Amino acid sequence: MDFETVIGLEIHSELATKTKIFCGCSTKFGGEPNTHCCPVCTGMPGVLPVLNEKVIEFAVRAGLAMNCKISHFSKLDRKNYFYPDLPKAYQISQFDLPICVGGYVELDSGKRIGITRIHIEEDAGKLIHDNIARRTFVDYNRCGVPLIEIVSEPDMRTAEEAREYVEKVRSILLYAEVSDCRMEEGSLRADVNLSVRPRGTEPFGTRTEMKNINSIRAIYRAAEGETKRQIEVITAGGKIVQQTRRWDDNKGSSRAMRGKEEANDYRYFPEPDVVPIKLDNDRIDEIRSQLPELSEARIKKYVESGVALADAQIITSSKVISDFYESTVTLCSNPREAAKWIVGEMMRNLKDRTLEPEQINFPPQYLSDIINLSLENKITAASAKKLFSLLFDGGTPAQLVEKYGLATMGDDSIIDSTIEKVVFENPKSVEDFISGKEKAFGFILGQCMKDLKGKADPAILREKLTAHLNAKKS
Repeated sequence: MDFETVIGLEIHSELATKTKIFCGCSTKFGGEPNTHCCPVCTGMPGVLPVLNEKVIEFAVRAGLAMNCKISHFSKLDRKNYFYPDLPKAYQISQFDLPICVGGYVELDSGKRIGITRIHIEEDAGKLIHDNIARRTFVDYNRCGVPLIEIVSEPDMRTAEEAREYVEKVRSILLYAEVSDCRMEEGSLRADVNLSVRPRGTEPFGTRTEMKNINSIRAIYRAAEGETKRQIEVITAGGKIVQQTRRWDDNKGSSRAMRGKEEANDYRYFPEPDVVPIKLDNDRIDEIRSQLPELSEARIKKYVESGVALADAQIITSSKVISDFYESTVTLCSNPREAAKWIVGEMMRNLKDRTLEPEQINFPPQYLSDIINLSLENKITAASAKKLFSLLFDGGTPAQLVEKYGLATMGDDSIIDSTIEKVVFENPKSVEDFISGKEKAFGFILGQCMKDLKGKADPAILREKLTAHLNAKKS
């Protein structure tokens, strides 16, 4: 039987506010356990939460960036559950009146993945399991960190579509400047809801949910693995049970955690301690006007300036890289040349040095300087690449050109003497050239450039070598 996969995702993204959603505690990652918390975010008796206005602004930004309708009236609700990562035994979230509804994200194929809703809520704490001592510790630093939950329609049909959708959402959130999306720190994670059905049939199959997957690779592998598991169960005559499962990416398999809860299990009711959220059109338009340019708009702009589509997509894969590129173009007024350097040398150096784009330690002005020096033949192509790599270790282009002697050689006598030396040392190649073997010229030219340590202007060197060899030929 031919099966079709049906996937919907719930993406949780921590918002990049400096303080928590209902109190003034820091949201900074990595503090000592239980040092970024207070009576409010740990839910002590007698305290009152006060909603952080920046959370509303960031949620609206995210919704606008994903083509959502922004609600003029929404409210917060209590989602009740008993678990040690939330000491007050409920989470303040949104149930029936979320802040954003009815948007979409478009994949490269043109397919639109619908967004049911985006709502705000508070994050829970973190459990640290000590399997040796058979104890569990709780760190409440993350309690009350503001989240948005982005709930998609079940529109994805393959693990690859799920992977691309998460990448698109991550890019949108980064460009909208509402989240740092550091999946390794848990600030972006996803729940994968998945079912299978015989292809061509109408009703969805019974779905399972895999919780809190925090890498794009793991999301892809979880979707692939759960699809395979469900098909095997069905073809063996079994039935899929609606349940929450935990994906183990190291083992490449999932295991059941508990039966899947429904909304009535959480006993939602309106949060009595936080006033409803009211937004008029003026406030929504104000937030829309402050929304930065997103990656899709930048790709279109770059292509129109002469940059290849594939290069534009690479550049915009990181907002840091894209901003660096735009600043470079502003300085040197050469989009294609800047794109060539970003896609080539920038990406290569970051990979070789295992650096993230955020770790680039020199300004766009320096790349603009290198581009101009190269185009003006003040440094050769080889020297320009070496100069760019040296920037990562500190220093300005001018300082490094001086320190490492990278300026193009302007002494004709040294070029002439080098040509004579190389020709003398390679008589066989000279004979091959004279007899019509053009490849011999490339070898001799390469030897000259090697002796000159790449400092000679290639055009001048080629012209002089051609004249020298033609003289021998005649």
